[in-house]
Amino acid sequence: MTNIAIYPGSFDPITNGHLDIIRRASKLCDKLIVAVLVNSSKKNLFTFDERIHMIEDAISDLDNVCVKTFSGLLVDYCTQNNVSAIIRGLRAVSDFEYELQMAQMNRKLEDNVETIFLTASTKYSFLSSSIVKEIARYKGNIEELVPKKACEYLVEKF
Repeated sequence: MTNIAIYPGSFDPITNGHLDIIRRASKLCDKLIVAVLVNSSKKNLFTFDERIHMIEDAISDLDNVCVKTFSGLLVDYCTQNNVSAIIRGLRAVSDFEYELQMAQMNRKLEDNVETIFLTASTKYSFLSSSIVKEIARYKGNIEELVPKKACEYLVEKF
């Protein structure tokens, strides 16, 4: 049986912090799905296709990682795709409180799916897509914050 994990998010855009979690999580499972979330309550800067392209470019060297999109309940997607673990990154204590609630609710809805928390590497603990977009908007240097393709897309957008 293949051990499949999922790393869900909006990835608007993908950051080096996301990429660090993806690389580390890919070592914990046979297959990792990076799942781009359809969230109608969020106004995204990038289209699905742009976000998928940025992620695929950044993970092209990882043979056991693929990118998918989904909408609806994450646990339903997990059940339908034989996913046994949800990967979540934690930057700070404030992330933990929200993520713990989500993990407990997911466990209530589907007790065959575990949540694995990976703490952010220290050098990315401050990093978020929102902060990156703000810096890019004002023409700040984002080269060390996002993968190359994401940097190109951000420069183009702003």
